[in-house]
Amino acid sequence: MKKDIHPKYHKDVEVKCSCGNAFTIGSVKDSIETEVCSNCHPFYTGKEKIMDKAGQVQKFKNRLAKKNK
Repeated sequence: MKKDIHPKYHKDVEVKCSCGNAFTIGSVKDSIETEVCSNCHPFYTGKEKIMDKAGQVQKFKNRLAKKNK
């Protein structure tokens, strides 16, 4: 392997979310700031809103039900 081509790996990098949540991970960056994390993302919090355009969700559910029969 070539020397000095890989970035330095930091074991304890704090990730800060805009919601106030913070956690530690390993990364090649010194610090990480994010807008959405698993603490505030609608999919993980159960506050997910489905935007149904012309019944697409129902059409999908109908196709899935036919496929599973």
